[in-house]
Amino acid sequence: MKRLVLASVILAGLSTAVWAEEDVKIGVLMGFTGPIESLAPTMAGSAELALKEISDSGAFLGGKKIVPVRADSSCVDAAAATATAERLASSEKVVAFIGPTCSGETTAVVNNVSAPNGIPTISPSATSPALTTVEDKGVFFRTAPSDARQGEVLAQVAKDRGINEIAITYTNNDYGKGLSESFSKAFEKLGGKVTINAAHEDGKADYSAEVAALAASGAKDLAVFGYLDQGGKGIIQNALDTGAFKRFVMGDGMVGEKLAADLGKDMEGSFGTMAGGEYAGSEAWNKIAESAKIDPKGGPYRAESYDAAAVLALAMQAAKSTDRAAIIAKIKEVANAPGEKILPGELGKGLKILADGGDIDYVGATNIEFDDVGDVPGSYREMEIKEGKFESVKTH
Repeated sequence: MKRLVLASVILAGLSTAVWAEEDVKIGVLMGFTGPIESLAPTMAGSAELALKEISDSGAFLGGKKIVPVRADSSCVDAAAATATAERLASSEKVVAFIGPTCSGETTAVVNNVSAPNGIPTISPSATSPALTTVEDKGVFFRTAPSDARQGEVLAQVAKDRGINEIAITYTNNDYGKGLSESFSKAFEKLGGKVTINAAHEDGKADYSAEVAALAASGAKDLAVFGYLDQGGKGIIQNALDTGAFKRFVMGDGMVGEKLAADLGKDMEGSFGTMAGGEYAGSEAWNKIAESAKIDPKGGPYRAESYDAAAVLALAMQAAKSTDRAAIIAKIKEVANAPGEKILPGELGKGLKILADGGDIDYVGATNIEFDDVGDVPGSYREMEIKEGKFESVKTH
């Protein structure tokens, strides 16, 4: 009897080991340090919320679990991001990437790791227009819309608020340049005047020279296309300290709870945009996010992170495989019409339909529909600082 019990214990242990080996690893490659470090943890948490929903359903690939592997891409260090992605692919043996977060590092990872190794990669927040034409061999998708669209929306918002002249400062990288170009072109087309359009470097202790040059242009309002944990915040802090500017127009990289908590009381009436809107899945996303103690509107790219994770897992289920090429081949199929619509909180339902050979259309939290190059159209929330906090006031 003792031998039988011992044999049962050994077999149970072996069974556990086998299941552990069959766990599916997905890399959560985000800028946990760097210029958006206050945003990344909640974005990662949102992605992992979807992966947990998938695992807890018991319906994923015959009962397998998904193990998220967090890794710091640093956001702006292309070499570091590439090295981290290479480690995830080779040592951790992840089958796909959620991320990276920032545009420059995403380009580097796609060019140097994802495309050469055929790794499915979905970024929830890399928004540079240049990524639309990156040579990705079909592996790269994003659930956030391009800044080509954001610049147009923000320019219209600024004009609608009576701004006819504006100074612009942007972080000197792919994201900042792309958004600055898109906004300035759209603003001038609407009849507005850009008095100065100047880059700033992140990581400086003093931005007084930059702010002085911006103020000397004569504009009353300042557009800041940077990062809330880096140079963008430094620019605003100096502008407030010197009285150079009182109202700021901000891109999505500046919209977050940390900036509002630190400077919001002095930025009343400042505004910006972040991806998001009212979709078929918005209410469902809001409920599951709040149940996980995630504020669905507290910062950008939370819903997009959930959707990126959900699409990858559903594509694996449709492929009945964790083979990278097979996953890529199914991403548009599960995300686009036709098929039964799947909302946040319904991932288990989607898995079962796919297991039975059916078709799904993952609508998700942000109305996912990939075009030929893996981009999504998207909408934007107009965010305004009211009583020291960012509030969503309108959807565009």
